[in-house]
Amino acid sequence: MTAGAYAQVLTPVKWAYAAKKTSATEVTVLLKATIDAGWHIYSQNVKDGGPIKTSFTFAKSKDYTLVGKAIEPKPVTKYEDAFKMNVSYFEKEVVFTQKLN
Repeated sequence: MTAGAYAQVLTPVKWAYAAKKTSATEVTVLLKATIDAGWHIYSQNVKDGGPIKTSFTFAKSKDYTLVGKAIEPKPVTKYEDAFKMNVSYFEKEVVFTQKLN
């Protein structure tokens, strides 16, 4: 008898990005997450002791500098018993924005 195990790689979040020039010296990068039903991603502002927060890393370049950190819309916030705290997250779709000079 032969037994096998099969693993499936889940990709419940699909990312897309675009950039738009917002002034003579500034560009805004739009980072869009499309999230499958039943899944969510956490806010960038989750407190210590909670789940892993969303974060962005941009490659260093002499061609641009970051202006502040990525901005997110207002998340859903609910108490999660697993973390014994209020946790902020996004469902379905979210667009983060990052300004560059």
